[in-house]
Amino acid sequence: MDKKKVSGPTILCIKLLRYFTLYILYYIMIIFSGFGILYPRKKIKENIIELNNRLIYLQTGKKKFKNILLLLPHCLQYAECPYKVTFHITNCRRCGMCQLKDLIQIAEDYDFDLFIATGGTIARRIVAENKPEFIIAVACERDLFSGIRDAMPLPVYGIPNITPYGPCFNTQVPLKWVNKTLHTFCER
Repeated sequence: MDKKKVSGPTILCIKLLRYFTLYILYYIMIIFSGFGILYPRKKIKENIIELNNRLIYLQTGKKKFKNILLLLPHCLQYAECPYKVTFHITNCRRCGMCQLKDLIQIAEDYDFDLFIATGGTIARRIVAENKPEFIIAVACERDLFSGIRDAMPLPVYGIPNITPYGPCFNTQVPLKWVNKTLHTFCER
């Protein structure tokens, strides 16, 4: 997708389309899917998150952001790790048992803040305290969807985590996707 200059009225239309997508289209899709029976709610949320990401891309045009916040779920940390990072990412020993080592390095390379949240309340508090211009959030579809809605009108680019061992246990994130997103939106 080639970034082009986006005008004020177009940005307003895209913002309205984001609201429509997150607050109306989602429920229309739920109803037409037989209340999530014929087409699972998880898949509907994946589609809404993907549409939100495309709208964020269109809304921002060529703009790069300096004040970016990378918000991660606590379940990315190796479950057996004795050094809990939920409130202090500096507790990470960068042993390589999970992807936090790589994510911390990415945050240092791009010079932005990285936070771990244990849930929606903590995530909202982190956003309120840090007042970012742009958020890259990693989480399961359910938490990502509600987090994107909670942060409106802030641009939140969502990256669903990978759950090879089931939800909320030793999850992973596609690091290439994180890097690509940062390269697209981060002012270095």
